[in-house]
Amino acid sequence: MGESWAIRGLDLHLDLDRRRKAASLEDTLRAAVRDGRLEAGARLPASRTLAADLGVARNVVAEVYGRLVAEGWLEARVGAGTWVAERLGVGGRASSIESSPPLPQLGLDLRGGIPDASSFPRREWATAARRAALDLPASAFGYGPPRGSPALRDTLAEYLSRTRGVWAARGRLAVTRGFGAALAAVGRALVAEGARRIAVEQYGHDAHRGILRAAGLEVVAVPVDADGAVVDGLGGLDVDAVLLTPAHQFPTGVALSPSRRLDVVAWAERTGALVIEDDYDGEFRYDRRAIGSLQALAPELVVYLGTASKSLAPAVGLGWAVVPEHLTEAFDEQLVAANGIADLLNQSTLDAFVQAHEYDRTVRGRRAEYRARRERLESRVAAELPGCRVSGMRAGLHCLVELPEGLDERRVTTAGERLGVRIDGLGSYRLGAASPRRAPAMVVGYGAPPPHRFELALDRAIAAIGAELRV
Repeated sequence: MGESWAIRGLDLHLDLDRRRKAASLEDTLRAAVRDGRLEAGARLPASRTLAADLGVARNVVAEVYGRLVAEGWLEARVGAGTWVAERLGVGGRASSIESSPPLPQLGLDLRGGIPDASSFPRREWATAARRAALDLPASAFGYGPPRGSPALRDTLAEYLSRTRGVWAARGRLAVTRGFGAALAAVGRALVAEGARRIAVEQYGHDAHRGILRAAGLEVVAVPVDADGAVVDGLGGLDVDAVLLTPAHQFPTGVALSPSRRLDVVAWAERTGALVIEDDYDGEFRYDRRAIGSLQALAPELVVYLGTASKSLAPAVGLGWAVVPEHLTEAFDEQLVAANGIADLLNQSTLDAFVQAHEYDRTVRGRRAEYRARRERLESRVAAELPGCRVSGMRAGLHCLVELPEGLDERRVTTAGERLGVRIDGLGSYRLGAASPRRAPAMVVGYGAPPPHRFELALDRAIAAIGAELRV
């Protein structure tokens, strides 16, 4: 199976035969130097980094580097890493964005809200999975309770209370097959209880709107400004519920102001409506204390939804919902009907992973990495894109790069596609006409590319925006 990685604007496709990993890696690197795809003086990723990205043992990469150094293809510089030997490089090829041809095959992804899959803690997760499989009683391998493993529910209740301030008694908390399954069950439960209309933030995930429509709800938009969703207009929308991202609005990056948090709770209490809190990236804050959950203000009026997809990986396939008591029965029925029950072995693995403090360690490590990426993005925008600025809280996995008036977001997206990078305009997340009117902006994620491809992804995104600035 092939793996792609890039160095300083150069894309290299590694075709690794899993039956002979070391030999195929060695052959591919040697050929890349020989034919000039790896230029003289190019720095290779650290052995630990490349091994993690390719899913091989570090010693495999280290041994390959060592053999190629011995043969003269590479140079090992003390304290500076491994480089292509100067005398063997083809040389003379331009490496700048402007002079290199478009590389649509790069597949660089800077969409908002996507985590770095290459940093998934494979070894620690495997250890937790083994511990869970060996420790579980035989009865655990049957059909589990619809709301999820009691052990994991207790563990999550403690974790959410400690880190997000959520009031999560076990009887209110359900583990689901990801965020989408939880949202679908809430939507269908609302319809079963007589709801017909739901408000959503005007900027947000179209997939989430689709889930709510599929549940049978009419979706209407609530404007978003610098203080988050404009909740004082909910009374005029005749809705039964509202879906919010109060801690870090997606994708504008603002937080719901303290006064509006109180206002939306008061509206729900006055009308009997439900507030659905999407806390999609609550773990990642870089320059301030984490904002507590909205659910803590009114546990009987707010459904709290969370997921492991950002903190660990989407492939883990686990989400959770903390549901008011009056909605638990309808929620349970809809979760079962939609087959939204989470895999029990995965639940037990996550429980063991959290209990071993690996979840906290993983979040801390990723928080440091994402903070550094965010700072790098901010510094490059300031230095290389006159008239643009980065906005949104220092939090999460994305920010906005605001563009000068008159620039077309869609042209920037198209330019990015020609350069092999995916970046979306803010308008692509909008439901209906902009209200209030907003300046053009690009939603730029800094989570998805693995470390050795991040700088290249920035190169391409900045080139795409810069090309429009020069038009």
